[in-house]
Amino acid sequence: MSSAPHPTGAAQRADAASEPLSRAGRLAVLVAAFASLVFDGFELGLMPVASLSVSQDLLGAAYTPTLGGDWFARFTAALMLGAAVGGIALGSLGDRLGRTRALGISVLCYSAFAGVGALVTTQEQMLVLRFLVGLGVGGVWPNAVALVAECWPDKARPTVAGLLGAAINAGILLLSQLARLWPITAESWRWLFWLAAVPALLGVLVLVALPESPQWLAAHRGAANATSGGGQGQGEPRERAGSSPLRDVLRPPLLRLTIVGILLGSIPLVGAWAASKWMIPWADKVGGAALAGYKAQTQGWWALGAILGSFTGAQIAAWLGRRRAYFLISLGATVLTVAMFQLTAPLRPSFLPTVFAQGFVATLFFGWLPLYLPELFPTRVRAAGSGISYNVGRFATAGGVLLAGWLFTALGGSYPTVGAVAALVYALGMLAIWWAPDTAGRKVGAG
Repeated sequence: MSSAPHPTGAAQRADAASEPLSRAGRLAVLVAAFASLVFDGFELGLMPVASLSVSQDLLGAAYTPTLGGDWFARFTAALMLGAAVGGIALGSLGDRLGRTRALGISVLCYSAFAGVGALVTTQEQMLVLRFLVGLGVGGVWPNAVALVAECWPDKARPTVAGLLGAAINAGILLLSQLARLWPITAESWRWLFWLAAVPALLGVLVLVALPESPQWLAAHRGAANATSGGGQGQGEPRERAGSSPLRDVLRPPLLRLTIVGILLGSIPLVGAWAASKWMIPWADKVGGAALAGYKAQTQGWWALGAILGSFTGAQIAAWLGRRRAYFLISLGATVLTVAMFQLTAPLRPSFLPTVFAQGFVATLFFGWLPLYLPELFPTRVRAAGSGISYNVGRFATAGGVLLAGWLFTALGGSYPTVGAVAALVYALGMLAIWWAPDTAGRKVGAG
C-alpha cells in the first residue's frame, strides 16, 4: 500500500487500477494478446509462403531456384535478427513503461513496416523492411505473455498459455487459407503486404483502451516508493540504485536463470526456422508448377497441426512436469522432422499427413514456453527476462538460418538434405532441459 494517507488524482487512479481485474478486463487482455499474436504469426508466415514469388518478380531474368532459396534464408535471418533486437528492447520497455504500452507499440511497428513492403522495388529494400518488421514481431511475445500471466489466476494459466501458444500458428493458418483462395505468384503478391498493415488498428486500440497489469502497477509503484524511501512493494526486493530490468537479468542472481531461458527458447526457434520452414519452398519447387496453391496447402496442414500442438504443449507440461515434457517434445521433434525430409516428399500421399504430425509435435514447445518462462522470473523483470530468453534465441536462429542457407547452396539446392541435417538441433533439447529448474507450483498470476 502507498504510504500517502490521502492519495489523489493519478495516485488514486493507479491504486484503483492495481486492484485485480474484473472478468471482463481479464477477457479483454486475453483477446488483445491473442489477436496481437495471431497477427504476429501472420507476419512470421508471410515470407515462407511469398518469398519465391517476391524474388521471381524483383530479380526478373536473374532468378534461379537456388538463388530463390538463398534469398529465402536472408529474409528469414533479417526477420529473426529484428525480432531478437525487438524482443529484448521492447520486452525491457514493457517492464519500464507497462505491458500494454509496449504491446501496442510492437503491433504498430510490425504492421506499418509490413505495409511498406508492398512498395518495394528491390530485394535489398525488402531485406531492410523484414528486419524492421521483426522489431515489432519480437516485442509482442514477451509483453503479451507477461500481461496475460499477471492478469489471470494461476489455476487458469495452462489454458491461457496454450491459447497464446496457439495464436501465432492460428495466424499462419489464416495466412495459408488466404493464399489458397488468392494464390501468391510473381505477378500477384503485393496485396498480401497491404493486408499485413491492417493490424495497426489493433495496436491503436491496445494503446488507448486495454487495462494494464495490476501486478506491474503494484511493482512499479513499490519500486518508486523504495527509491524515495517509502518501502517495498508487493514482496518485491528493493531495486539497486541505477538498476534496470535488462541489467538485472544479465547479472547474478538472475543471470543463471536467463542463460537457462535463452537455451530453452533457442532450440525450438532454431529448429523451426533453420529446419522445418524449408518444407514450404520445397513444396513450392516440387508441386508449385502443377498446383499453384500447393505451398499454401502445405503451410495450412502444418499450421493446423501447430495450432493443436502449441495449445497442447502447456497442458502436457502441467501433466508430465516441465522437464520431462520438454525432453519428450525434443525427441519427437527430432524424429518427425528428419522423417518429413527423408521418408516422404511433396505430392506423395504421405507428405501432408507427415507435415501435420511434425507441425503438432515441433510446436508443443511454443505452448510449453509461455507457461514456463514467466515462472522463471519475478514480476519486476518478467517481460525483460522472458523477452531475452525467447528472443536471444532469434540471434542464434538468424545464424542458423544463414548457415542452413549456405549449406543449401553447397548441397546444390537439396531441400531434403538441408532440412534433415538442420533438424538435429532439436536433439540438443534432450540435454539442455536437465539444467533448468523445476518451476511447477510457483505462483505468477492474479489471485
